[in-house]
Amino acid sequence: MVLFVDVLLTILELYKLVLLARVLLTWFPNVDRSNPIIQFLYDITEPVLRPIRDMLPQTGMIDFSPIVVFLVLQVLTVVIPATFR
Repeated sequence: MVLFVDVLLTILELYKLVLLARVLLTWFPNVDRSNPIIQFLYDITEPVLRPIRDMLPQTGMIDFSPIVVFLVLQVLTVVIPATFR
C-alpha cells in the first residue's frame, strides 16, 4: 500500500509540473502550438481544466482554472498519505 501511495504522489507531482509548464506557455503567445511537446501539454491538461473553466464565472482574460487545479492537487497530496498511512 505504501508503494501505491508513493507512486500516486509522484504522479500528482509530475502533473503539477506539466500544469505549470502549460501556465508558463500562456506567457509566450508566439509559441507554435503544433509542436508535439506543446500539444502533449495541452492534451494532458485540457480534460482537467475544461470542466473547471466551465464552472467558474467569466473573468475576462484571466483563467483561474489552473489555480483551482493546483489547490485540488495540493489538497490531494496532503490527504492521500494521511488516509492510507
